[in-house]
Formats: sequence, C-alpha cells, structure tokens
Amino acid sequence: MGFEDLEPIFGEPKVEWDQGQDSVKLRPFLFHVSASDPSHLRIHVTDFHSNTWEAVKSVVQLEDMRDNIGIGGSWSEFVDYVIASIKSEDLKLVMEGHSSSGGAAYAKLVGQKLKGMPLISIPLTKLLDAAASEAMANLSLELFKAFKNMQHSLVEEQEQTFQLTKVISAEKERNETIQSQLDYYSKRQKFQKKNATDKADVSSTPMSNGLQNSPDKLKAQEASSTKVVNRVVPAYRRAKVRGAFLQDAEDAKDS
Repeated sequence: MGFEDLEPIFGEPKVEWDQGQDSVKLRPFLFHVSASDPSHLRIHVTDFHSNTWEAVKSVVQLEDMRDNIGIGGSWSEFVDYVIASIKSEDLKLVMEGHSSSGGAAYAKLVGQKLKGMPLISIPLTKLLDAAASEAMANLSLELFKAFKNMQHSLVEEQEQTFQLTKVISAEKERNETIQSQLDYYSKRQKFQKKNATDKADVSSTPMSNGLQNSPDKLKAQEASSTKVVNRVVPAYRRAKVRGAFLQDAEDAKDS
C-alpha cells in the first residue's frame, strides 16, 4: 500500500478567493503532484510570485481523509479517486485572507472526480523564502523533465511511424508489381485460349466442303457436265430413219 507507481501530475487549477475577495487580481497557478517516497504524497502549487504552497500527506493521513469523506472500497480505489479528482478540470485552488509576506494567508485544493461525487479537500501550507524558491525550482525542473520525456517519446513514435511508412510503401510497391504480373499472365492466357479456340474451329470444318467450293473444283464440274450432254450415242442405239424399207431376214435370203 503506497505510491510506488505514481506518475508525476501537472496541471493548472481554477483559482478563486474565498468569500468577499473576488476583486483581488490573481495570477495563473501550476501544481505538481508526486511521490516523495512510497508512503508520502507531495503537492506543490505556485504562481511563481508571492503564492507558493505545499502539502505532504502520508498513507495514514490519507486513510483519515478517507474516513472523513466516507468513501468505501479498497485502498487502491481510494487513491485512484483522489488522483482522478486532482486531474479533474474542475479542480480549484481556494485562497483566503492576506499574508503579511504577500499573497493569501490560507489555501486549499478542492476537487471531485465527477459532479455529485464526494469532494476532497486538501489544506496547503504556505512556503516562504528559500523553501518557496526551492519548491518553484523543483516544479520547473520536473516540468522540464516531463517535457523532455514527452519529446523523446514523440521522436520515438515519429521514427516508428516513419519506419512503418517505409514498410507499407515497400509492401504496396511489391503488391503492385505482383498485380501487374498477374494481369500480364491473365491477358496472355486469354490470348492463347482464343488462338486455340480459333484453330479448333478451323480443323473441325470438313475438307471436302472446302474443295467443293474451290474455283478449280467448280470448273471441273462444269466441264464434266458439258461432256455428258455432248456425248455421241452408239450406232446400235440410234433410232432408225423413218421411211426406210424393212425386210425380214428370210425374205432377204430368197431374193
């Protein structure tokens, strides 16, 4: 039970004065939440001018806060609720009174995970002089580290994206080459299939039909027909001349 895995949290709370002090001009504030050690939660809030605040809460103190708020469930669920409330866009820094050293005399962070859920209220202690300067310096340094880590992550992500883009581009080019080859082979197969079909149609036509329809064959047929028409009939099959005298064979002998 602790804060070993807590990532640093940065944010800008909404700032307001407590009752009757709305006319006082306020500077923007930044806060930083971190684990000073596995059993303590540290919060710094500052405007980098005359208001710098701190809160350090131990596990025991947070357990007491949990009982006062009346939030049930496990410890980890309570810690998650506190962190979610701090990260909420409605987190407020409420200040009150005026300090002789400048700025407000009192301040607290007030937030809730969602509207209608329990409020958490974390009182803050005002830091002065060297303590305030150190808190502002630490917050600035931690903010810069977070920025550098984010920048490094962004560069790595961009490099990964670039490499992935190269792989995708190479794969796309390869696919286009394969598709081009497939299209070529497909057209070639269709052409070969068409040629084979044309040859099959020619070979299936009877040769006699071609010969019968050829010019030479037609001339031969015409010549043959002419010969048949003009052929001389043999003498023994000719018709006898009308008016000729016919004798019987025996009469011919007697004469």
